[in-house]
Amino acid sequence: MASLQTPTVRVGDSGQDRVVSSVLAQGDADTYAQWFACLAEPMRVRLLRRVASASSGITVGALAGSLGIGQPTVSHHLRKLADVGFVTMRKEGTSTVVAMNPTCCVALPQAADVVMGVLAPRPCCPSDLPDDVTVRAMADDDWDAVLRIYGEGIDTRNATFATEVPAREHLQERWLSQHRWVATIEGVVVGWAALSPVSERDCYRGVAENSVYVADGMRGRGVGKALLRKQVMAADVDDLWTLQTSIFPENRASISLHHSAGFRTVGLREKIAQLDGVWRDTVLLERRAVTVSD
Repeated sequence: MASLQTPTVRVGDSGQDRVVSSVLAQGDADTYAQWFACLAEPMRVRLLRRVASASSGITVGALAGSLGIGQPTVSHHLRKLADVGFVTMRKEGTSTVVAMNPTCCVALPQAADVVMGVLAPRPCCPSDLPDDVTVRAMADDDWDAVLRIYGEGIDTRNATFATEVPAREHLQERWLSQHRWVATIEGVVVGWAALSPVSERDCYRGVAENSVYVADGMRGRGVGKALLRKQVMAADVDDLWTLQTSIFPENRASISLHHSAGFRTVGLREKIAQLDGVWRDTVLLERRAVTVSD
């Protein structure tokens, strides 16, 4: 997957004026055209979708079986997908395992954003919320559950660079006191969200980093969606003009969730830090408040 420059977004001294380049570089246009041309074949779209749903990869044989087509046909289309960097292929014994190139999960949606305009109006937040999830302000009695859920996120190795749960005292000092939320189902805490200031400088007083964590066994039930909605709406009320977050590209569910709440992909930060001795990339996303003029 080629490394691409997105259109320049410059923020003026007031923090409100944006100037966006309307000209797409020829090289980037050529690359995007190759990507879209590759996906002009419906079978490749189906294959890409199936590979993307297999988090640890899938063999060519399993792909052929799931789609009901022959392995030679699958191999032909996979080579085309690999040529543009959408998938990776590796040998495991006598089998070939196909996996999604994590960068593709960022670069492909971003390509559409670039072509269509990265500053197009964004939705406020998700509206199709689950009926059984309640979001409320975090209370002192919630700390045990919050720390436990934080630890479950750490254990996935796809939520944070942290390897140990921070002390309660550290989080109390770090998190903005009016922007700590928990989600409950039948009174049980099943997730939390918090905002942290990105800087002590006054000029960045309206910029915060968000965190959203959902308990094991509760993911996919709309808990994160409900938390993020509450978080962004409360941030707008308190005149926080930018929320930002860094997400591992492998965590596609979280990236999709943030996009649904008006976050846009700013870019991929390659090898930004190590986790367990392995260099990891992160996707930088941000959301501008609806009250900030474009």
